[in-house]
Amino acid sequence: MFSPEEKRLLDSSLFLPNNFGGLPRESSELDTSRVVILPIPYDQTVSYRAGTREGPRAIINASAQIELYDQELDLEPYRVGIHTLKELGPDMSGPEGMFKRVYDTVSLFNNKEKLLIMLGGEHSLSVGAVKAFAEEYKDLCVLQLDAHADLRDTYCDTKYNHATVMRRVLDYASTVQVGIRSLSREEIEFIETRRLPVFFEKDVVKGEGWIEEMISHLFQNVYITLDLDVLNPGIMPSVGTPEPGGLGWHELLNIIRNVAENRNIVGFDVMELCPIPGLIAPDFLAAKLVYKMIGYSLFLHGKD
Repeated sequence: MFSPEEKRLLDSSLFLPNNFGGLPRESSELDTSRVVILPIPYDQTVSYRAGTREGPRAIINASAQIELYDQELDLEPYRVGIHTLKELGPDMSGPEGMFKRVYDTVSLFNNKEKLLIMLGGEHSLSVGAVKAFAEEYKDLCVLQLDAHADLRDTYCDTKYNHATVMRRVLDYASTVQVGIRSLSREEIEFIETRRLPVFFEKDVVKGEGWIEEMISHLFQNVYITLDLDVLNPGIMPSVGTPEPGGLGWHELLNIIRNVAENRNIVGFDVMELCPIPGLIAPDFLAAKLVYKMIGYSLFLHGKD
């Protein structure tokens, strides 16, 4: 249960979007819902195509059109309750202030037995969420699904940037990176020096035994941070920095399903949707992906 003060803090944010899945709010109360959606419309450090601040609302709007029955799982995940919070407003003091705002907000959910899902917004937001989760789960491991390594120490004169997110995440948790196909010389040297487990896209698409190895690097409790540019831009063009190549829909679901069957997914984020006016398919894909991940996270753990 949330205290009156915690509810006041959560209620002090910005716009109240529709409830995820088009679900009526009267049947999706915060205290009784197993799943909580935190939308954060923020893109202060975006360095190429701006617009990820529009991503959370586009995902939530599109989610009203998804079928709530999951044929693969043969169940309706929404029945556990899905509550969508107000949008978390930006901290205008800068990226470091926004990191603290996200951390303070996500920390309110520690020990509340909720599956918290953050919708971005730019990828830098994930650091605050990971710090909060790491305080609840001491053996936390972060699985990054992304086209970019995001391991620079600084970028555009700040340590809190979409291109530095995983470097900052390493301050709080171990990491496993999957789908990487774009990085700098600095980043590859850092990976080699630290011996970080990275599964590059060129290895992933071969599809031979790498998933088992990837899972072996994950701790029992896993937080997934998913940048939508991990997908092929043919099906996901609506991102700030698209990269040629990338995973397909079923390849991505296969990875997440295997993680859910073998580890405990404690939370996740879906980041960097940059909606293109008039092109609704990527928005719908992102919404469907969130719903699939809810089902996997809650109903597949421990299953073969």
